[in-house]
Amino acid sequence: MCGIIGIYDDKDVSKKLFFGLSCLQHRGQESAGMSLADGDQIIRKKGMGLVTDVYNEEILEELPGHIGIGHVRYSTAGGSHEFNTQPLMAFFKNTTMSLAHNGNLINYQILRSRLEEEGMMFQTTIDSEVILYLISRYNEGDIVEAVKKTMEMIQGAYAVVLLLEDKLVAFRDPYGIRPLVLGKLHDGGSIVASENAPIDIIGGDFIRNIEPGEIVVIDEEGLHSYEGMGKGRKHCVFEYVYFARNDATLDGVNSYNFRRRSGEVLYDEAPVDVDLVVAVPDSGIPSAIGYSQASGIPLAEGLVKNRYMGRTFIKPSQEEREMAVKLKLNPLSHVVKGKSIVLLDDSIVRGTTSANLIQRLRDAGAREVHMRITSPPVMNPCYYGIDTPSRINLIAANFSVQEIEEKIGADSLKFISEEGMVKASKLLGRDDLCMACFNGDYPVDPIVL
Repeated sequence: MCGIIGIYDDKDVSKKLFFGLSCLQHRGQESAGMSLADGDQIIRKKGMGLVTDVYNEEILEELPGHIGIGHVRYSTAGGSHEFNTQPLMAFFKNTTMSLAHNGNLINYQILRSRLEEEGMMFQTTIDSEVILYLISRYNEGDIVEAVKKTMEMIQGAYAVVLLLEDKLVAFRDPYGIRPLVLGKLHDGGSIVASENAPIDIIGGDFIRNIEPGEIVVIDEEGLHSYEGMGKGRKHCVFEYVYFARNDATLDGVNSYNFRRRSGEVLYDEAPVDVDLVVAVPDSGIPSAIGYSQASGIPLAEGLVKNRYMGRTFIKPSQEEREMAVKLKLNPLSHVVKGKSIVLLDDSIVRGTTSANLIQRLRDAGAREVHMRITSPPVMNPCYYGIDTPSRINLIAANFSVQEIEEKIGADSLKFISEEGMVKASKLLGRDDLCMACFNGDYPVDPIVL
């Protein structure tokens, strides 16, 4: 996953981009970048690390421009290297473009090979550069037609913001797998972003979600919407399960309410008689609240979070993830000692985090540790932008629930059902959600010939 943002205003937007990217920091912690245009040229500043590592007051003052895009990166396609940081830039046919992308193209290697055979030289190892090259190639003065032709070529999941010297363009894949929202700033500017938090915090009003396949152009004449090649809706359910902030409302579904309702549903499906309900912070907290409210079992803070640690799932290596878990969460022995607890978490992907936490809770004196997961077992790799590329790394693809229970050391382990998860969304049905990581029903065939 990554976070993207685009702003069109009548005054410099570098600080607004900084605040917006800070709101999206949870979506990527490896690098941050922004490009700005003033009507005549595009300038760019990007680097490895967090938003606050890359930018300060002095740097922001040196980035003029009333149109801009930004990106925070979590790598799936391409490694974690400085040359893969975004936004990307292209100089082609007397036009400068800059692009930021969230998602994954499943036919990236095929398209890249074709372009290389035609003499194209690439500066990165990421699929986003293919999108930028294709748009540049097809741009004959009509950027919308260039984007449409590009969308006919690329397959997979993508939400994109594209910056030209005088306009901002945003578009979303035909199934809307990756989120993209549209807002109006209180000072009259327009904003697009992966989630609504930047709109709220910078100061604006949410307008709507950019629709699957839709192309939006914002320039001095206003906002224009163009129909691309929408094929329905298949919003990634893992956005609600884990990635999005609790205050994110994407395609009508609020993440906090989804997670809380998941906890309620999970208690109905898998009750347990324990002393305390304990959450794995942060995305497990709403689910634990729901489980506690539905069961009447008291909610307790059994794990203390180090607020200076980032998200562990999106660390690039397994060793880093395991160390980050230890640094991030510490059991509160005075709460759990001698108690039977039910531990609420959003998912089990590799299983190492769960096993680590359960053992440390036992070491802290917990008498029983039951685990409840507010998503079904992750059985299949994601090809659309989540770092689960191989079944080898997925514990549920290789072991039964009972075997996982034994491996992680839980007294009992239960997952929410697919039906329960759909029920928790309320506004979206099974046909509106991509749940391929759970059931293998891929909206876009991952095998592209």
